[in-house]
Amino acid sequence: MSQINILLVDDHLLVRNGLKSLLESESNFTVVGEGTNGQEGIDLTLKLNPDILIIDVRMPLMNGIDAVAKLRELGTNTKCIILSMHDSEEYILKAIAAGASGYLLKDTNKEEFVKAITNVNSGGKYFSGDTTNAIVNSLISGTVSTKSTPFNPGEHSKLTRKEIEILEFILNGFTNIEIADKLGKSKRTIETHRFNLMKKLDVKNLVELSKKAQELGFL
Repeated sequence: MSQINILLVDDHLLVRNGLKSLLESESNFTVVGEGTNGQEGIDLTLKLNPDILIIDVRMPLMNGIDAVAKLRELGTNTKCIILSMHDSEEYILKAIAAGASGYLLKDTNKEEFVKAITNVNSGGKYFSGDTTNAIVNSLISGTVSTKSTPFNPGEHSKLTRKEIEILEFILNGFTNIEIADKLGKSKRTIETHRFNLMKKLDVKNLVELSKKAQELGFL
């Protein structure tokens, strides 16, 4: 298993210590640096070139979302995960627009934390269950957009609320069985929804689905 180098940025020492202890209990995770504000996050990312930056939202000097946006502007390869106590739709959507690859709440358990980092490091996206609801609601209302891809409500209107919810799970790397467990549905029901949404989007496999999702502004 390849080593994943992680930079932690949070203005609370206690939080950083707890996160570092949790992360380094995984043999392939290494915390290579720590920062206390968004500007330090930028400076340390440029200096250390970590695989993953885990950064809080509300911090002095510069907040985490602005720091992520600046790093994307600078063209860094580091993938960014926002870690916050706030599950507000505004923060989540701003994080997506800034270029964050994930958004986790601070009460996330270790299992989900590890899964999120692994998925993001592999090039995927990860948003915790609570934040996914906000994303889905905004997709339905047509308010999600990214800097590179305009939101197209006409295309999204092809999908039902449930299909959009399942699409978000698929894009976050969940299997049909895991989605069924999350939603309290049978595996067959999820397979049916998945078949229908892929048919509506005219895609035949996960690669095509991911590409289509990016075109439509889901990624």
